[in-house]
Amino acid sequence: MNDNFKELKGRIRKLDELLVARGMGNAPFAQALSAVRRKAKHGDRTRDPSPELRVLLEKAESLGRMITGQPSA
Repeated sequence: MNDNFKELKGRIRKLDELLVARGMGNAPFAQALSAVRRKAKHGDRTRDPSPELRVLLEKAESLGRMITGQPSA
């Protein structure tokens, strides 16, 4: 697995933990995370993640920050 893809999967796992802990009632966050998971599932793990996958991940992370009350990065 590509190191960048591995890092991306780690970020997805953190969002999964947030969904379980706090976000079950937050449909937009759950939908954004689901879109990231679907795109990552079909991604080529030997290459860098696609720009589209990165955008989906950033959107899910942004919604996750709204749940936790953290400011945007």
